[in-house]
Amino acid sequence: MFGPRKLLQILTVTCALVSVTAAAQNAPPTTGEDLQRVSEIAGQPGGQIVVALRAEPKTLNPVVAADNPSKTVIWRMMADLVHINRASQKTEPAVAKSWTVSRDGLHYTLKLRRGLKFSDGQPADADDVVFSFHVYMDEAIHAPQRDLLTIGGRPITVRKVDAQTVMFDLSKPYGAAERLFDGFAILPRHLLEQPYRDGKLLQAWNLGADPKMYAGLGPFRLREYVPGERIVLEKSPYYWKDDSRGTRLPYLDRITFVFVPSDDAQILRFQNGDTDLVDRLSAEDFSTLQRSGASRKYELADAGPSLEYNFLFFNLNDLNAKSLSAISAKQTYFRQTAFRQAVSLAVDRDAIVRLVYQGKGVPLWNQLASTNKLWGDPELPKPQHSVGSAKQLLGNAGFSWNASGDLLDAEHNKVSFTIITSSTSAARVKMATLLQDDLRQIGIDARVVTLEFRAVLDRVLNSHDYEACVMGLSSGDADPNADLNVWLSDGSTHLWDMGEPKPATTWEAEIDKLMNQQMTTLSPVERRKLYYRVQEIVAQYRPLIFLASPDVLVGAKANLGNFQPAVLDDHILWNADYLYWRRN
Repeated sequence: MFGPRKLLQILTVTCALVSVTAAAQNAPPTTGEDLQRVSEIAGQPGGQIVVALRAEPKTLNPVVAADNPSKTVIWRMMADLVHINRASQKTEPAVAKSWTVSRDGLHYTLKLRRGLKFSDGQPADADDVVFSFHVYMDEAIHAPQRDLLTIGGRPITVRKVDAQTVMFDLSKPYGAAERLFDGFAILPRHLLEQPYRDGKLLQAWNLGADPKMYAGLGPFRLREYVPGERIVLEKSPYYWKDDSRGTRLPYLDRITFVFVPSDDAQILRFQNGDTDLVDRLSAEDFSTLQRSGASRKYELADAGPSLEYNFLFFNLNDLNAKSLSAISAKQTYFRQTAFRQAVSLAVDRDAIVRLVYQGKGVPLWNQLASTNKLWGDPELPKPQHSVGSAKQLLGNAGFSWNASGDLLDAEHNKVSFTIITSSTSAARVKMATLLQDDLRQIGIDARVVTLEFRAVLDRVLNSHDYEACVMGLSSGDADPNADLNVWLSDGSTHLWDMGEPKPATTWEAEIDKLMNQQMTTLSPVERRKLYYRVQEIVAQYRPLIFLASPDVLVGAKANLGNFQPAVLDDHILWNADYLYWRRN
């Protein structure tokens, strides 16, 4: 229960959100404007939704965004050329209304919609597309999406044919076809070209950006950012979709994201009606809401196992220039395959699923949940939890134990390390704690340290000042190419060893070769064989020690129309342009 002071704070915030002035009215269709007619249930315009984020976004710049809070906000304001429908997982037209592919699979010609306008009212055309992809492919920018744009060892090229037509030229065919064009926000050249030329693009569109200097082709646009409290988006009057009645989307006037890092506080706000949707529910909270659902006017959904994979990994970065000698000393055993295999055997994944997810999840032995029938290798071994087998591996690798049962390395030093994880993820904190207990069974002293989410990212991606980490990633698509930036040795989220100029090991070199090969193989059967081999290598060398994948557990107020939770991210807001309030 809230005390009077806390309740007053919540009421104050709620009133402040309601007091935001109405968004701009939708612009009437203009002559020659090529709107996309959608088939979803026609809704009623007006109103807002309030959604809680577990952490404050790091940026509003789609070129550099890597964290989920940032992407959740950004993609309500941006649009891509071809879109993967998060419910059907099929491609559909978006900013590009149609496309053709040459017989050899090397040339994609995309036709843009006529009359496109950014959310600030400025026209959008092929020049903006060419500019956007030039930015993504710039090596100096280090965009996470860049890995997808290098095919057959060579970057794709993009050129303007006319104002509504662009052509993409590939050095080799792309196995996933037009799925290539999902996930690349089309950037406004009129706002970002000068910062890009000045070398200041990475600083552009930070959280303090003037809303008037921010624009996209998505259904909403930036209205207000209050540090530590909220981000408010308002509808874009120029969005390129309408419904069967000719009403321009989106229906909602606003989306307000409030920053609520505590899971308990998020659930309480949802129960009290202060927020309208909730995502990534823990199994415990899901059960709690189910029990009280009859008296609360909301609906819950379990969409099944997600594409999120949680894992433990060790710091394998080259630390010679980092002055991190204490961590370097421990890398002597971090780098041993047998050590990582033994740690994996010591993990009780069934206990994680039972205790962290209350059975609403699946154990993981590789990067794909067993429910991914299309890409998961059915023959891949799933070694069960075994303390005895883990100890045998360690003994054969030269480790030993003292009289107290502590594991000793070859120099007779106690094996110990710190596991960092995000304090805002109750599930990962609990996983790390369970891992601590599992590792104690084989004599390892593991200590859990929780840090603010941004601090975890900074240590893993930048400073490399960590020993081990429990983290999670969520694939944007079931296709393997969605995770190229993880598995390629020079990928932007090659977490265990960031920024490798070349593969550090022979097995990483083989993964590079296989991932590049499957990317340019047109036969789905042959692609699967290549990706099966990638899974075998990952299972053998364990750069990431996979733990478990949760079900997608979400909730929304019962009168929210067109609510269609999806397994792919973003689970609850992927169709924010269709959401509306039913009125009795």
